[in-house]
Amino acid sequence: MKIRLLAVGTKMPAWVEEGIETYRKRLPRDFSLEIEEIPLGQRGKNADIAKARAQEAQRIRDKLRGDEYIVALEVKGKAWSTEQLADEADAWRMLGKDIVLLVGGPDGLEPSLSAMADKAWSLSPLTLPHPLVRIMLAEQLYRAWTLLVGHPYHR
Repeated sequence: MKIRLLAVGTKMPAWVEEGIETYRKRLPRDFSLEIEEIPLGQRGKNADIAKARAQEAQRIRDKLRGDEYIVALEVKGKAWSTEQLADEADAWRMLGKDIVLLVGGPDGLEPSLSAMADKAWSLSPLTLPHPLVRIMLAEQLYRAWTLLVGHPYHR
């Protein structure tokens, strides 16, 4: 199973890339994490936010392969404990599909993307900065994998 993170926003600072890579390189090939950056929709002083979200949504749709299990990361999604995430990841492996995680831009995912997702997951009721979301996702996926294989990382 491959996990792809489609995240709106580009040009993350080096510390973000280093943080993500710390966990990505620990994951086995059958539980790998790929990150694809999606350019922001056009924003400016008097930008049309709905139009910007629609642009982001189309860019995300263009990256979808059609045979993936889609998980939208949204504040209104269901919060999972680490153990629940491990259970979800185990269920994902049984699907025989790759997983795609969607992270919207500053204004969230466009509603049509949320509607097409198989699950909605909330990392926190807090508004989190996108760079930290990427690192948190990588770490939590690694932690979930360690739970599944009985690795001592999660104590």
